[in-house]
Amino acid sequence: MYQSTIIITLRPSILDVQGKAVEHSIHTLGMNQVGNVRIGKSIHLTVNAVSEDEAKRIIEEACKELLANPVMEDYSFTIKKV
Repeated sequence: MYQSTIIITLRPSILDVQGKAVEHSIHTLGMNQVGNVRIGKSIHLTVNAVSEDEAKRIIEEACKELLANPVMEDYSFTIKKV
């Protein structure tokens, strides 16, 4: 069994409206040193697989088919045996 954390973010060329709103709010609080705020998703899951390679294949497929929009988003993940 393997645990994975998947991080999904908008591609750098895509305007991150949520990130801009958060950045504006942070500046309103007087923290003008903060910039380039980007908002993403963190997904944690467990994969029941016989090998790490199989678990990676399953996670890749889940990301490509469901979890991330390949047109607008990039993803990365970590995996560890439990």
